[in-house]
Amino acid sequence: MSAPTLTDLLEQLAEVDDRGLRFEDVELSWREHVVLSRRRAALLRDLLDETSPPHIGILMDNIPEFSLLLGAAAFSGAVVVGLNTTRRGEALACDIALADCQVVFTEAAHSALLEGVELGDVRVIEIDTPEWTTMLAPYTGAVVEPAATSPGDLFMLIFTSGTSGDPKAVRCTHRKFTEPAAMLAARFGLGPDDTVYVSMPMFHSNAMIAGWSIGLAARGSIALRRRFSASGFLPDVRRFGVTFANYVGKPLSYIVATPERPDDHDNPLRIMYGNEASAAHAAEFARRFGARVIDGFGSTEGGISIASVPGAPAGALGRLPEGVEILDPETGLPCPPAEFDADGRIVNADAATGELVNVRGPGLFDGYYANPAADAERLRGGRYHSGDLAYRDAEGFVYFAGRSSGWLRVDGENLGAAPIERILMRYDGVAQVSVYGVPDRQVGDRVMAAVIPVAGKDFDPVAFARFLEAQTDLGPKQIPSLIRVCREFPRTATFKVLTRSLAAERWHCSDPVWVRERGDSEFRLLSAELTHLLEPATTGPSAR
Repeated sequence: MSAPTLTDLLEQLAEVDDRGLRFEDVELSWREHVVLSRRRAALLRDLLDETSPPHIGILMDNIPEFSLLLGAAAFSGAVVVGLNTTRRGEALACDIALADCQVVFTEAAHSALLEGVELGDVRVIEIDTPEWTTMLAPYTGAVVEPAATSPGDLFMLIFTSGTSGDPKAVRCTHRKFTEPAAMLAARFGLGPDDTVYVSMPMFHSNAMIAGWSIGLAARGSIALRRRFSASGFLPDVRRFGVTFANYVGKPLSYIVATPERPDDHDNPLRIMYGNEASAAHAAEFARRFGARVIDGFGSTEGGISIASVPGAPAGALGRLPEGVEILDPETGLPCPPAEFDADGRIVNADAATGELVNVRGPGLFDGYYANPAADAERLRGGRYHSGDLAYRDAEGFVYFAGRSSGWLRVDGENLGAAPIERILMRYDGVAQVSVYGVPDRQVGDRVMAAVIPVAGKDFDPVAFARFLEAQTDLGPKQIPSLIRVCREFPRTATFKVLTRSLAAERWHCSDPVWVRERGDSEFRLLSAELTHLLEPATTGPSAR
Protein backbone atom coordinates (compact mmCIF):
# COMPACT_ATOMS: atom_id res chain seq x y z
CA MET A 1 0.00 0.00 0.00
CA SER A 2 1.49 3.34 -1.06
CA ALA A 3 1.88 6.23 1.33
CA PRO A 4 -0.81 8.92 1.31
CA THR A 5 -0.07 12.41 0.09
CA LEU A 6 -0.44 15.54 2.20
CA THR A 7 -3.41 16.34 -0.04
CA ASP A 8 -5.01 13.06 1.10
CA LEU A 9 -4.39 13.83 4.76
CA LEU A 10 -5.97 17.28 4.47
CA GLU A 11 -8.98 15.99 2.54
CA GLN A 12 -9.62 13.46 5.31
CA LEU A 13 -9.98 16.41 7.70
CA ALA A 14 -12.32 18.46 5.48
CA GLU A 15 -15.42 17.79 7.60
CA VAL A 16 -13.80 17.83 11.06
CA ASP A 17 -15.19 20.59 13.28
CA ASP A 18 -14.13 19.63 16.80
CA ARG A 19 -10.35 20.12 16.39
CA GLY A 20 -7.89 21.88 14.15
CA LEU A 21 -5.27 24.65 14.26
CA ARG A 22 -4.66 26.93 17.24
CA PHE A 23 -2.43 29.97 17.49
CA GLU A 24 -2.55 32.54 20.27
CA ASP A 25 -6.24 33.61 20.29
CA VAL A 26 -6.99 32.14 16.86
CA GLU A 27 -8.86 28.84 16.51
CA LEU A 28 -9.54 27.23 13.15
CA SER A 29 -11.34 23.93 12.80
CA TRP A 30 -9.92 21.59 10.19
CA ARG A 31 -13.02 22.23 8.08
CA GLU A 32 -12.24 25.97 8.16
CA HIS A 33 -8.57 25.32 7.48
CA VAL A 34 -9.34 23.25 4.39
CA VAL A 35 -11.81 25.86 3.07
CA LEU A 36 -9.25 28.65 3.50
CA SER A 37 -6.48 26.56 1.95
CA ARG A 38 -8.64 25.76 -1.06
CA ARG A 39 -9.36 29.47 -1.45
CA ARG A 40 -5.63 30.17 -1.59
CA ALA A 41 -5.13 27.23 -3.94
CA ALA A 42 -7.53 28.84 -6.42
CA LEU A 43 -5.55 32.08 -6.15
CA LEU A 44 -2.26 30.28 -6.73
CA ARG A 45 -3.54 28.65 -9.90
CA ASP A 46 -4.33 32.08 -11.32
CA LEU A 47 -1.25 33.77 -9.90
CA LEU A 48 1.48 31.39 -11.04
CA ASP A 49 2.91 31.23 -14.54
CA GLU A 50 2.29 27.76 -15.94
CA THR A 51 5.46 27.93 -18.03
CA SER A 52 7.70 28.18 -14.93
CA PRO A 53 8.11 25.91 -11.89
CA PRO A 54 5.11 26.54 -9.57
CA HIS A 55 7.32 27.46 -6.61
CA ILE A 56 6.20 29.79 -3.83
CA GLY A 57 8.54 31.05 -1.12
CA ILE A 58 7.29 31.45 2.44
CA LEU A 59 9.21 33.86 4.65
CA MET A 60 7.23 33.77 7.89
CA ASP A 61 7.23 32.70 11.49
CA ASN A 62 4.93 29.88 12.60
CA ILE A 63 1.64 31.68 12.01
CA PRO A 64 -1.66 30.27 10.68
CA GLU A 65 -1.03 31.68 7.21
CA PHE A 66 2.05 29.44 6.88
CA SER A 67 -0.12 26.38 7.49
CA LEU A 68 -2.87 27.65 5.17
CA LEU A 69 -0.37 28.16 2.35
CA LEU A 70 1.02 24.67 2.92
CA GLY A 71 -2.52 23.42 2.45
CA ALA A 72 -2.92 25.61 -0.64
CA ALA A 73 0.19 24.05 -2.16
CA ALA A 74 -1.12 20.57 -1.43
CA PHE A 75 -4.44 21.31 -3.17
CA SER A 76 -3.01 23.27 -6.12
CA GLY A 77 0.11 21.24 -6.86
CA ALA A 78 2.43 24.15 -6.06
CA VAL A 79 5.77 23.63 -4.32
CA VAL A 80 6.59 25.46 -1.10
CA VAL A 81 10.08 26.89 -0.61
CA GLY A 82 10.90 27.27 3.08
CA LEU A 83 12.88 30.50 3.44
CA ASN A 84 15.04 30.81 6.52
CA THR A 85 14.09 33.90 8.53
CA THR A 86 17.62 34.21 9.91
CA ARG A 87 19.09 34.74 6.43
CA ARG A 88 19.11 38.14 4.83
CA GLY A 89 20.44 40.29 2.03
CA GLU A 90 22.21 38.65 -0.87
CA ALA A 91 22.22 35.25 0.82
CA LEU A 92 18.41 35.26 1.00
CA ALA A 93 18.15 36.50 -2.59
CA CYS A 94 20.35 33.60 -3.73
CA ASP A 95 18.08 31.10 -1.97
CA ILE A 96 15.02 32.60 -3.68
CA ALA A 97 16.70 32.50 -7.10
CA LEU A 98 18.13 29.00 -6.67
CA ALA A 99 14.68 27.63 -5.78
CA ASP A 100 13.00 29.34 -8.77
CA CYS A 101 10.43 31.14 -6.62
CA GLN A 102 7.78 32.97 -8.63
CA VAL A 103 6.25 34.56 -5.54
CA VAL A 104 7.44 35.14 -1.99
CA PHE A 105 4.78 35.40 0.72
CA THR A 106 5.97 37.23 3.80
CA GLU A 107 4.69 39.19 6.79
CA ALA A 108 5.49 42.60 8.24
CA ALA A 109 7.78 41.01 10.84
CA HIS A 110 10.16 39.85 8.08
CA SER A 111 9.47 41.98 5.02
CA ALA A 112 12.44 44.21 5.91
CA LEU A 113 14.74 41.27 5.12
CA LEU A 114 13.84 41.79 1.46
CA GLU A 115 14.28 45.56 1.34
CA GLY A 116 16.92 46.64 -1.14
CA VAL A 117 17.38 43.07 -2.38
CA GLU A 118 17.34 42.50 -6.14
CA LEU A 119 14.77 39.75 -6.84
CA GLY A 120 14.15 40.29 -10.53
CA ASP A 121 10.61 39.30 -11.53
CA VAL A 122 9.82 37.63 -8.21
CA ARG A 123 6.65 39.08 -6.70
CA VAL A 124 6.59 39.80 -2.96
CA ILE A 125 3.23 39.67 -1.17
CA GLU A 126 2.74 40.68 2.45
CA ILE A 127 -0.10 38.76 4.03
CA ASP A 128 -0.88 41.34 6.74
CA THR A 129 -1.72 44.13 4.29
CA PRO A 130 -4.95 45.22 2.54
CA GLU A 131 -3.44 43.97 -0.73
CA TRP A 132 -3.63 40.36 0.46
CA THR A 133 -7.25 40.75 1.59
CA THR A 134 -8.14 42.27 -1.78
CA MET A 135 -6.38 39.48 -3.67
CA LEU A 136 -8.27 36.79 -1.78
CA ALA A 137 -11.71 38.41 -2.00
CA PRO A 138 -12.68 37.05 -5.47
CA TYR A 139 -11.95 33.49 -4.31
CA THR A 140 -14.40 33.35 -1.42
CA GLY A 141 -16.24 30.04 -1.65
CA ALA A 142 -13.99 28.83 -4.46
CA VAL A 143 -14.43 25.17 -5.34
CA VAL A 144 -11.05 23.67 -6.21
CA GLU A 145 -10.50 20.26 -7.70
CA PRO A 146 -7.45 18.96 -5.78
CA ALA A 147 -4.32 18.40 -7.80
CA ALA A 148 -3.73 14.80 -8.83
CA THR A 149 -0.72 14.32 -6.56
CA SER A 150 1.24 11.16 -5.95
CA PRO A 151 3.54 10.31 -3.00
CA GLY A 152 6.62 10.92 -5.13
CA ASP A 153 5.59 14.39 -6.25
CA LEU A 154 7.63 17.34 -5.01
CA PHE A 155 5.96 19.28 -2.20
CA MET A 156 8.64 21.42 -0.54
CA LEU A 157 12.21 22.62 -0.90
CA ILE A 158 14.04 22.90 2.41
CA PHE A 159 17.46 24.46 2.57
CA THR A 160 20.31 22.77 4.36
CA SER A 161 24.11 22.87 4.13
CA GLY A 162 25.94 20.24 2.12
CA THR A 163 29.46 18.94 2.00
CA SER A 164 30.74 21.98 0.11
CA GLY A 165 29.29 24.35 2.70
CA ASP A 166 27.03 26.11 0.17
CA PRO A 167 23.24 26.10 0.75
CA LYS A 168 21.38 23.35 -1.06
CA ALA A 169 17.64 22.95 -1.51
CA VAL A 170 16.59 19.43 -0.52
CA ARG A 171 13.75 18.01 -2.59
CA CYS A 172 11.04 16.90 -0.18
CA THR A 173 8.27 14.86 -1.73
CA HIS A 174 4.88 14.15 -0.19
CA ARG A 175 6.07 10.75 1.03
CA LYS A 176 9.02 12.44 2.77
CA PHE A 177 6.47 13.92 5.17
CA THR A 178 3.66 11.37 5.25
CA GLU A 179 5.64 8.14 5.68
CA PRO A 180 7.55 9.24 8.81
CA ALA A 181 4.49 11.07 10.14
CA ALA A 182 2.27 7.98 9.89
CA MET A 183 4.99 5.79 11.40
CA LEU A 184 5.63 8.13 14.32
CA ALA A 185 1.95 8.79 15.01
CA ALA A 186 1.39 5.04 15.23
CA ARG A 187 4.56 4.47 17.26
CA PHE A 188 3.58 7.07 19.84
CA GLY A 189 -0.11 6.19 19.88
CA LEU A 190 -1.24 9.65 18.74
CA GLY A 191 -4.82 10.19 17.64
CA PRO A 192 -7.73 12.66 17.42
CA ASP A 193 -7.53 13.55 21.11
CA ASP A 194 -3.88 14.65 20.87
CA THR A 195 -2.49 18.13 20.25
CA VAL A 196 0.87 18.54 18.51
CA TYR A 197 2.89 21.62 19.50
CA VAL A 198 5.00 23.22 16.77
CA SER A 199 7.42 25.88 17.97
CA MET A 200 10.46 24.95 15.89
CA PRO A 201 10.59 27.01 12.63
CA MET A 202 8.42 25.59 9.89
CA PHE A 203 11.00 26.30 7.18
CA HIS A 204 12.98 23.49 8.86
CA SER A 205 12.42 19.77 8.30
CA ASN A 206 12.17 19.02 12.02
CA ALA A 207 9.00 21.09 12.44
CA MET A 208 7.49 19.88 9.17
CA ILE A 209 8.19 16.16 9.53
CA ALA A 210 8.13 15.71 13.31
CA GLY A 211 5.45 18.30 13.99
CA TRP A 212 2.98 19.60 11.41
CA SER A 213 2.76 16.38 9.39
CA ILE A 214 2.33 14.26 12.51
CA GLY A 215 -0.63 16.41 13.51
CA LEU A 216 -2.27 15.69 10.16
CA ALA A 217 -1.47 11.98 10.23
CA ALA A 218 -2.84 11.62 13.78
CA ARG A 219 -5.99 13.57 12.81
CA GLY A 220 -5.48 15.56 15.98
CA SER A 221 -4.91 19.27 16.59
CA ILE A 222 -1.89 21.47 15.97
CA ALA A 223 -0.87 24.36 18.21
CA LEU A 224 1.55 26.85 16.67
CA ARG A 225 4.00 29.11 18.46
CA ARG A 226 5.32 32.05 16.41
CA ARG A 227 8.85 31.45 17.70
CA PHE A 228 10.18 29.14 20.37
CA SER A 229 10.15 30.51 23.91
CA ALA A 230 11.53 28.56 26.86
CA SER A 231 9.46 30.56 29.36
CA GLY A 232 6.36 30.25 27.18
CA PHE A 233 6.66 26.51 26.65
CA LEU A 234 4.87 25.19 29.74
CA PRO A 235 2.11 27.87 29.67
CA ASP A 236 1.42 26.90 26.04
CA VAL A 237 1.37 23.20 26.88
CA ARG A 238 -1.28 23.84 29.51
CA ARG A 239 -3.25 26.40 27.50
CA PHE A 240 -3.56 24.27 24.37
CA GLY A 241 -3.63 20.84 26.03
CA VAL A 242 -0.41 19.79 24.27
CA THR A 243 0.36 16.07 24.47
CA PHE A 244 3.22 15.88 21.90
CA ALA A 245 5.98 18.36 21.07
CA ASN A 246 9.11 18.26 18.95
CA TYR A 247 12.48 19.91 19.45
CA VAL A 248 15.96 20.30 18.00
CA GLY A 249 18.91 20.27 20.38
CA LYS A 250 19.28 23.36 22.49
CA PRO A 251 15.61 24.30 23.02
CA LEU A 252 15.29 21.35 25.36
CA SER A 253 18.21 22.66 27.42
CA TYR A 254 16.67 26.14 27.49
CA ILE A 255 13.44 24.77 28.93
CA VAL A 256 15.34 22.81 31.57
CA ALA A 257 17.20 26.01 32.47
CA THR A 258 13.98 27.84 33.43
CA PRO A 259 13.29 28.12 37.20
CA GLU A 260 11.79 24.93 38.57
CA ARG A 261 8.33 25.18 40.10
CA PRO A 262 6.52 22.72 42.36
CA ASP A 263 3.72 22.21 39.81
CA ASP A 264 5.90 21.59 36.74
CA HIS A 265 4.57 18.05 36.68
CA ASP A 266 1.00 19.32 36.34
CA ASN A 267 0.65 19.30 32.55
CA PRO A 268 -0.79 17.09 29.77
CA LEU A 269 2.49 16.57 27.85
CA ARG A 270 3.31 12.91 27.22
CA ILE A 271 6.08 12.92 24.62
CA MET A 272 8.95 15.20 23.58
CA TYR A 273 10.48 13.99 20.33
CA GLY A 274 13.52 15.37 18.53
CA ASN A 275 17.27 15.11 18.20
CA GLU A 276 20.54 16.31 19.69
CA ALA A 277 19.39 16.45 23.32
CA SER A 278 22.06 15.61 25.85
CA ALA A 279 21.35 12.65 28.10
CA ALA A 280 21.47 14.89 31.17
CA HIS A 281 18.93 17.37 29.80
CA ALA A 282 16.61 14.60 28.59
CA ALA A 283 16.62 13.01 32.03
CA GLU A 284 16.06 16.34 33.77
CA PHE A 285 13.19 17.24 31.45
CA ALA A 286 11.51 13.89 32.10
CA ARG A 287 11.92 14.32 35.86
CA ARG A 288 10.53 17.84 35.97
CA PHE A 289 7.69 17.61 33.50
CA GLY A 290 6.74 13.93 33.63
CA ALA A 291 7.03 13.47 29.86
CA ARG A 292 8.97 10.87 27.94
CA VAL A 293 11.87 12.31 25.94
CA ILE A 294 12.66 10.37 22.77
CA ASP A 295 15.80 11.46 20.93
CA GLY A 296 16.39 10.25 17.38
CA PHE A 297 18.87 10.97 14.61
CA GLY A 298 18.25 12.07 11.05
CA SER A 299 18.74 14.85 8.54
CA THR A 300 16.71 16.90 6.10
CA GLU A 301 17.99 14.71 3.28
CA GLY A 302 16.40 11.64 4.86
CA GLY A 303 18.96 9.11 3.67
CA ILE A 304 19.59 7.72 7.15
CA SER A 305 17.61 7.78 10.36
CA ILE A 306 18.46 6.14 13.67
CA ALA A 307 15.74 5.55 16.22
CA SER A 308 16.40 5.70 19.94
CA VAL A 309 15.74 2.54 21.90
CA PRO A 310 15.02 1.99 25.60
CA GLY A 311 18.06 1.09 27.65
CA ALA A 312 20.59 2.60 25.26
CA PRO A 313 23.86 3.82 26.83
CA ALA A 314 24.07 7.51 27.62
CA GLY A 315 24.96 9.48 24.49
CA ALA A 316 24.11 6.70 22.03
CA LEU A 317 21.90 7.62 19.08
CA GLY A 318 20.42 4.14 18.97
CA ARG A 319 21.37 0.86 17.34
CA LEU A 320 22.95 0.85 13.91
CA PRO A 321 20.03 0.18 11.52
CA GLU A 322 20.07 -2.72 9.11
CA GLY A 323 21.54 -1.59 5.82
CA VAL A 324 23.54 1.25 7.36
CA GLU A 325 27.29 0.88 7.88
CA ILE A 326 30.08 2.97 9.37
CA LEU A 327 32.70 2.95 6.62
CA ASP A 328 36.30 4.03 6.60
CA PRO A 329 36.45 7.05 4.25
CA GLU A 330 39.76 5.87 2.79
CA THR A 331 39.17 2.13 2.32
CA GLY A 332 35.38 2.01 2.10
CA LEU A 333 35.42 -0.94 4.50
CA PRO A 334 33.39 -1.21 7.73
CA CYS A 335 35.13 0.26 10.77
CA PRO A 336 35.77 -1.97 13.81
CA PRO A 337 33.77 -1.40 17.00
CA ALA A 338 35.01 1.30 19.36
CA GLU A 339 36.99 0.32 22.43
CA PHE A 340 36.83 2.25 25.70
CA ASP A 341 39.10 2.60 28.69
CA ALA A 342 38.02 2.35 32.33
CA ASP A 343 36.88 5.99 32.29
CA GLY A 344 34.70 5.49 29.23
CA ARG A 345 37.02 7.27 26.78
CA ILE A 346 37.37 5.81 23.31
CA VAL A 347 40.90 4.51 22.72
CA ASN A 348 40.73 3.62 19.00
CA ALA A 349 38.93 6.65 17.60
CA ASP A 350 40.96 6.78 14.39
CA ALA A 351 40.13 3.21 13.44
CA ALA A 352 36.55 3.12 14.78
CA THR A 353 35.32 6.45 13.39
CA GLY A 354 33.92 6.51 9.90
CA GLU A 355 31.10 7.85 7.77
CA LEU A 356 27.50 6.72 8.16
CA VAL A 357 26.52 5.22 4.80
CA ASN A 358 23.24 3.68 3.68
CA VAL A 359 24.63 0.81 1.64
CA ARG A 360 21.17 -0.19 0.39
CA GLY A 361 20.41 3.02 -1.44
CA PRO A 362 19.10 6.58 -1.00
CA GLY A 363 16.48 5.91 1.67
CA LEU A 364 14.09 8.88 1.61
CA PHE A 365 16.62 11.10 -0.13
CA ASP A 366 15.11 12.42 -3.38
CA GLY A 367 18.00 14.65 -4.37
CA TYR A 368 18.81 18.33 -4.28
CA TYR A 369 16.99 20.82 -6.45
CA ALA A 370 18.90 21.86 -9.59
CA ASN A 371 22.20 20.54 -8.24
CA PRO A 372 23.28 17.33 -9.97
CA ALA A 373 26.85 17.71 -8.72
CA ALA A 374 25.64 17.64 -5.12
CA ASP A 375 23.46 14.61 -5.91
CA ALA A 376 26.47 12.79 -7.31
CA GLU A 377 28.49 13.59 -4.20
CA ARG A 378 25.75 12.29 -1.91
CA LEU A 379 24.93 9.16 -3.93
CA ARG A 380 27.98 7.20 -4.97
CA GLY A 381 27.88 3.67 -6.27
CA GLY A 382 24.21 3.35 -5.35
CA ARG A 383 24.98 4.21 -1.71
CA TYR A 384 23.88 7.23 0.29
CA HIS A 385 26.85 8.98 1.92
CA SER A 386 25.62 11.08 4.83
CA GLY A 387 28.75 13.11 5.55
CA ASP A 388 28.16 12.32 9.24
CA LEU A 389 30.87 10.64 11.24
CA ALA A 390 30.14 8.05 13.91
CA TYR A 391 31.43 5.02 15.74
CA ARG A 392 29.67 2.02 17.29
CA ASP A 393 30.30 -0.03 20.37
CA ALA A 394 30.44 -3.82 20.60
CA GLU A 395 26.67 -3.98 21.18
CA GLY A 396 25.88 -2.06 18.01
CA PHE A 397 25.00 1.26 19.62
CA VAL A 398 26.00 4.28 17.53
CA TYR A 399 27.66 7.49 18.74
CA PHE A 400 27.81 10.67 16.68
CA ALA A 401 31.39 11.84 16.09
CA GLY A 402 31.07 15.00 14.02
CA ARG A 403 30.58 16.07 10.45
CA SER A 404 32.88 15.74 7.53
CA SER A 405 33.38 18.27 4.75
CA GLY A 406 33.12 21.40 6.81
CA TRP A 407 29.77 20.87 8.49
CA LEU A 408 28.83 22.48 11.77
CA ARG A 409 25.65 21.81 13.75
CA VAL A 410 24.59 24.98 15.58
CA ASP A 411 21.28 25.26 17.46
CA GLY A 412 19.82 22.39 15.49
CA GLU A 413 20.85 23.60 12.03
CA ASN A 414 23.59 22.41 9.70
CA LEU A 415 25.91 25.24 8.70
CA GLY A 416 28.69 25.21 6.16
CA ALA A 417 32.10 26.55 7.10
CA ALA A 418 32.99 27.73 3.60
CA PRO A 419 30.40 30.54 3.33
CA ILE A 420 31.42 31.86 6.76
CA GLU A 421 35.09 31.81 5.75
CA ARG A 422 34.32 33.81 2.62
CA ILE A 423 32.56 36.50 4.65
CA LEU A 424 35.30 36.73 7.28
CA MET A 425 37.90 37.16 4.55
CA ARG A 426 36.35 40.54 3.77
CA TYR A 427 37.89 41.87 6.97
CA ASP A 428 41.00 43.78 5.97
CA GLY A 429 42.84 42.80 9.15
CA VAL A 430 43.15 39.08 8.40
CA ALA A 431 45.11 37.30 5.69
CA GLN A 432 43.76 33.77 6.18
CA VAL A 433 40.74 32.21 7.88
CA SER A 434 39.67 28.69 8.80
CA VAL A 435 36.22 28.06 10.28
CA TYR A 436 35.20 24.89 12.11
CA GLY A 437 32.93 23.56 14.82
CA VAL A 438 33.97 22.86 18.39
CA PRO A 439 31.77 21.17 20.99
CA ASP A 440 29.27 23.39 22.72
CA ARG A 441 28.97 22.81 26.47
CA GLN A 442 25.27 22.07 26.10
CA VAL A 443 24.72 20.40 22.73
CA GLY A 444 25.92 20.60 19.14
CA ASP A 445 28.68 22.93 17.98
CA ARG A 446 29.97 26.44 18.47
CA VAL A 447 31.44 28.34 15.53
CA MET A 448 35.19 28.88 15.97
CA ALA A 449 37.48 30.70 13.56
CA ALA A 450 41.25 30.55 13.38
CA VAL A 451 42.72 33.66 11.76
CA ILE A 452 46.15 34.80 10.62
CA PRO A 453 46.41 38.60 10.82
CA VAL A 454 47.76 40.63 7.92
CA ALA A 455 51.53 41.04 8.21
CA GLY A 456 52.44 43.92 10.46
CA LYS A 457 49.01 44.14 12.09
CA ASP A 458 47.80 42.95 15.46
CA PHE A 459 44.38 41.37 15.82
CA ASP A 460 41.88 44.00 17.01
CA PRO A 461 38.97 42.23 18.80
CA VAL A 462 36.88 45.41 19.05
CA ALA A 463 37.14 46.21 15.36
CA PHE A 464 36.49 42.58 14.45
CA ALA A 465 33.31 42.50 16.55
CA ARG A 466 32.07 45.63 14.78
CA PHE A 467 32.89 44.05 11.43
CA LEU A 468 30.86 40.95 12.24
CA GLU A 469 27.82 42.99 13.22
CA ALA A 470 27.98 44.93 9.95
CA GLN A 471 27.83 41.87 7.66
CA THR A 472 24.21 41.66 6.49
CA ASP A 473 24.64 38.20 4.97
CA LEU A 474 26.13 36.66 8.12
CA GLY A 475 23.29 34.95 9.98
CA PRO A 476 23.14 34.99 13.80
CA LYS A 477 24.07 31.31 14.04
CA GLN A 478 27.03 31.78 11.68
CA ILE A 479 28.78 34.41 13.82
CA PRO A 480 31.94 32.96 15.43
CA SER A 481 31.96 33.03 19.21
CA LEU A 482 35.61 31.92 19.46
CA ILE A 483 38.57 33.44 17.58
CA ARG A 484 42.01 31.85 17.63
CA VAL A 485 44.81 34.13 16.44
CA CYS A 486 47.54 32.07 14.76
CA ARG A 487 50.89 32.75 13.17
CA GLU A 488 50.43 29.79 10.81
CA PHE A 489 48.01 26.94 10.20
CA PRO A 490 48.78 23.21 10.26
CA ARG A 491 48.74 22.00 6.68
CA THR A 492 49.05 18.87 4.57
CA ALA A 493 51.85 18.25 2.15
CA THR A 494 49.72 19.86 -0.55
CA PHE A 495 49.23 22.96 1.62
CA LYS A 496 45.62 22.29 2.57
CA VAL A 497 44.71 23.52 6.05
CA LEU A 498 44.32 20.70 8.56
CA THR A 499 41.07 21.96 10.00
CA ARG A 500 40.60 18.72 11.89
CA SER A 501 43.72 19.47 13.88
CA LEU A 502 42.51 22.96 14.73
CA ALA A 503 39.12 21.59 15.76
CA ALA A 504 40.69 18.86 17.89
CA GLU A 505 42.88 21.38 19.74
CA ARG A 506 39.91 23.72 20.29
CA TRP A 507 41.10 26.38 22.76
CA HIS A 508 43.85 24.17 24.25
CA CYS A 509 46.72 25.89 22.48
CA SER A 510 49.47 28.47 23.01
CA ASP A 511 47.79 30.95 20.64
CA PRO A 512 45.59 33.76 21.99
CA VAL A 513 41.90 32.84 21.89
CA TRP A 514 39.11 35.40 22.16
CA VAL A 515 35.57 34.47 23.24
CA ARG A 516 32.22 36.21 23.00
CA GLU A 517 29.19 34.63 24.65
CA ARG A 518 25.60 35.01 23.48
CA GLY A 519 24.38 38.50 24.30
CA ASP A 520 27.87 40.00 24.74
CA SER A 521 28.95 42.87 22.51
CA GLU A 522 32.71 42.42 22.89
CA PHE A 523 35.24 39.60 22.76
CA ARG A 524 37.24 38.74 25.88
CA LEU A 525 40.67 37.14 26.00
CA LEU A 526 40.25 33.54 27.11
CA SER A 527 41.38 32.95 30.69
CA ALA A 528 41.67 29.78 32.76
CA GLU A 529 38.33 30.58 34.38
CA LEU A 530 36.59 31.08 31.06
CA THR A 531 38.20 27.94 29.66
CA HIS A 532 36.61 25.89 32.42
CA LEU A 533 33.19 27.30 31.48
CA LEU A 534 33.65 26.22 27.86
CA GLU A 535 34.42 22.58 28.55
CA PRO A 536 31.65 20.09 27.68
CA ALA A 537 29.96 18.61 30.73
CA THR A 538 30.85 15.03 29.77
CA THR A 539 33.46 13.15 27.76
CA GLY A 540 33.74 9.73 26.16
CA PRO A 541 30.78 7.82 24.72
CA SER A 542 28.25 9.98 26.58
CA ALA A 543 29.51 13.13 24.86
CA ARG A 544 27.67 14.19 21.73
